[in-house]
Amino acid sequence: MARPIWSGTLSFGLLNVPVSLMSGERKVDLHFRMLDSRDNSPIRFERVNADTGEEVPWKEIVKAFEYDKGSYVVLEEEDIRSAAPESHETVEVETFVDATEIDPRYFEKPYILVPGKKAEKGYVLLRETLRDTGKVGIAKVVIRTREYLSAVLPQGDALVLLLLRYRQELVDPDDYKLPSGAVGDYRISAKEREMARQLIGSMAGRWNPDDYQDDFRIKLEAILKNRIKRKAGTTQVDDESAPPEDATTNVVDFMSLLQKSLDAKQRTPARKSAAKKVRAEKVPAKKASAKKAAGKPSKKTTSRRKAG
Repeated sequence: MARPIWSGTLSFGLLNVPVSLMSGERKVDLHFRMLDSRDNSPIRFERVNADTGEEVPWKEIVKAFEYDKGSYVVLEEEDIRSAAPESHETVEVETFVDATEIDPRYFEKPYILVPGKKAEKGYVLLRETLRDTGKVGIAKVVIRTREYLSAVLPQGDALVLLLLRYRQELVDPDDYKLPSGAVGDYRISAKEREMARQLIGSMAGRWNPDDYQDDFRIKLEAILKNRIKRKAGTTQVDDESAPPEDATTNVVDFMSLLQKSLDAKQRTPARKSAAKKVRAEKVPAKKASAKKAAGKPSKKTTSRRKAG
């Protein structure tokens, strides 16, 4: 059985629901190793100094940002630690928005929130309220060492947490040359549009993910299994141990907490500072770093050591 990534709480207002964060995707890619065709020995990739050609031990490798071609600024471990978010196991909902407002391009990776022991009431309360209102919760969550923006929404009996991309991670369609203007400018006749509508209508159906499969992976997997069988090769997978039960939770007075949250006006629209932050994030990271580096010549280094 799969293990939780972490166990913590789902927080909105003054309510805290103990949950476990579980992966919502399954990797099915086939992974390959590169071998020397002469004797089928694995190929080892080494960390080599670009100038001397000598192998560099891990302890001598540092991380650096290339702010200009051939110019680097080295990041110390303390710099990285100071920028990293505090490790806390909380999905903290900051606001609720209409589900239809989120551009599908922002959705990145799915997780499933599983309620802890005796936490079903709060879990179902949030799930059904989101379903009734058509809202999704916008939250911050720390997974391992990075803080992510996420959306919490109901799906069947589950509360699903979807990681969201930040605005600066998306390419603006206006960056590309796209056909714009009136349809008539492209000499598309009314008859052609009608025929296109009829074609789409004849091919219309309902979305069913079971109707689609990765044919390439299936065929390649069959080839591998056949070769393993011919060579009498076997594989063995150890079952993962069951995850520990979450700690018992206290009985919660939901009515009281909901009322306090409403009284405190915690369910307010996102602050204006957040909008300013989004605008600031649109500045390309490379240019911003270049300006900082240019202002502080002492931070430059002619070292050509590369990060691992």
